[in-house]
Amino acid sequence: MKVFAVLPAAGTGSRAGFSKNKVLQKIGGASVLRRTASAFARHPQVDGVLVCVNAADRAEAERELAGLAGTACCEGGATRTASVKNALEALAALPCPPDLVLVHDAARPFVSQELIGRCIETAARCQSAVCALPCTDTAVRAADGFAVQRVEREGLFTLQTPQGFSFPALLAAYRKIGPDDRFTDDSGVWAAFVAPPKLFAGERGNVKLTFAEDFAMDGYRTGVGVDTHAFCEGNEVVLGGVHIPHGRALRAHSDGDVLCHAVMDALLSAAGLADIGHFFPDTDPRYEGANSLALLAEVRALVEGEGFAVNNVSVSVVAEAPKLAPHIAKMKQNLADVLQIPQHAVGISAGTNEGLGFLGRGEGIAAIASATLCSRKSL
Repeated sequence: MKVFAVLPAAGTGSRAGFSKNKVLQKIGGASVLRRTASAFARHPQVDGVLVCVNAADRAEAERELAGLAGTACCEGGATRTASVKNALEALAALPCPPDLVLVHDAARPFVSQELIGRCIETAARCQSAVCALPCTDTAVRAADGFAVQRVEREGLFTLQTPQGFSFPALLAAYRKIGPDDRFTDDSGVWAAFVAPPKLFAGERGNVKLTFAEDFAMDGYRTGVGVDTHAFCEGNEVVLGGVHIPHGRALRAHSDGDVLCHAVMDALLSAAGLADIGHFFPDTDPRYEGANSLALLAEVRALVEGEGFAVNNVSVSVVAEAPKLAPHIAKMKQNLADVLQIPQHAVGISAGTNEGLGFLGRGEGIAAIASATLCSRKSL
């Protein structure tokens, strides 16, 4: 089964009051667009991501999406409906069009991997899948600023995205839209031309950023992580995802990247979560020889699932050898790419232990890291 995600991002976001498209605004050092696209690009069941952008934003949008595998831009339209129609036609022109398509608001950057997975599972089973939350507040109809009718909230839901559908059926439905038809989302198109769509459980944290205050950060959380690995037989060490030639290796169940491990623990600590031993135990064969940058990406997803965005990280490595200075720039780039923050938000320093203790005797390498997370008011 081939799955593509479509992200409408061609609006101006005028209600937010910014001077440019709101999805190009930064949250915790990364744009809303990149955070949203990354959530789908890294999901193992998603084969590609197509972002609908207007001509004025295309160059900047493509810069924000650089490095996200399987992600591309297409021309947006004057309305959300027109943008999605353009994307569906572009997918239809592929040599092998998808079986399922997920449509998701680009301004919902906190979508979880679990939510994407539930959308795919529901759409594969029912042909449609619309993310929804039961209405818990009293609802009324208003006229001229007065509440004129109460609406029974039993059976009342508010709809979110992602919304997933059989691709051929959704494409056929969009091709039936007339010039006088008006839709606010894809479930409306499906309901009008196919059938009542299937609902599945949404998440409170999957908020849509609409107004300027939605982008405000409410305080920061800090965490500290420390890790140490002893040397063993080998010919290289891995630090910050960089393979450095050396006469020995670091003993570990994974690749022994002590720098990444310290950063991972700092991020988990800041989010109030358990340490890496809990999430990636050394008794689990899945993590034998694991790439620590990939594990760091999983940690970032965990803290984002708790409603946080990575703001910055700083790590100090203590080692008598090998010499790390020539490799620090690449380490910073690797961490920035995985954490989706600018390189200037990553600090890496290296020093020796002046011949003191087990580190000074060259028996291993240690790393001490700190991390700062931003929390959002509305989460």
